[in-house]
Amino acid sequence: MFSYIKGTLVEMFDDVVVVDTGQIGWNIHVPLSVMEALPGVGKEVQIFTSFQVREDAMALYGFLSRQDLNMFRMLLTVNGIGAKAALSVMSTLRLPDLQAAILSEDGRAIARAPGVGPKTAKRVILDLKDKIRAEDLLPGAAAVSGDIRVQAVQGSLAADGAAREAVEALVALGYSSAEASRAVGRVTVTEEMTAEAVLKASLKYLAF
Repeated sequence: MFSYIKGTLVEMFDDVVVVDTGQIGWNIHVPLSVMEALPGVGKEVQIFTSFQVREDAMALYGFLSRQDLNMFRMLLTVNGIGAKAALSVMSTLRLPDLQAAILSEDGRAIARAPGVGPKTAKRVILDLKDKIRAEDLLPGAAAVSGDIRVQAVQGSLAADGAAREAVEALVALGYSSAEASRAVGRVTVTEEMTAEAVLKASLKYLAF
């Protein structure tokens, strides 16, 4: 119904922001990451929104990027995850961290979100792990993936490049260089493997 709402930020409280579009002040529920990234009251903002209707209420949920909005919608497809729980997950984990947790099957990270228990976290992983692409976590995503595939004909240089990109992606996710290098080092990297394949395999060694 609403793609985004653009206007003046007039209030911020709890998990709600109010955006004034001239004649209407819109209440929008947002995750903590949005609260922290928004400019001060009185500034213009653009928030991508999802309109949710329940028997007893209607509400808008908002994010600063379409990627975050898409993840929110994906979470809503999981049995047992409503809008409140999905917002809780996205307040606890940044998008790359949530994607990494799903790919590495790290239910404990997802279960840290208030209102989300271990069983629900497992359902999130089961339902979404095939919908998340490891290449989305790589620096420069599509460009890097293309480069790696071209290098695959060059023998060991391809494997070295894929491993290097995987280490860079893990460091960008917040792991130390040592942790990233150890995890990638435990993967048997072949020249046929892309950077995203190495990254996905490496994440399994960081989930425990």
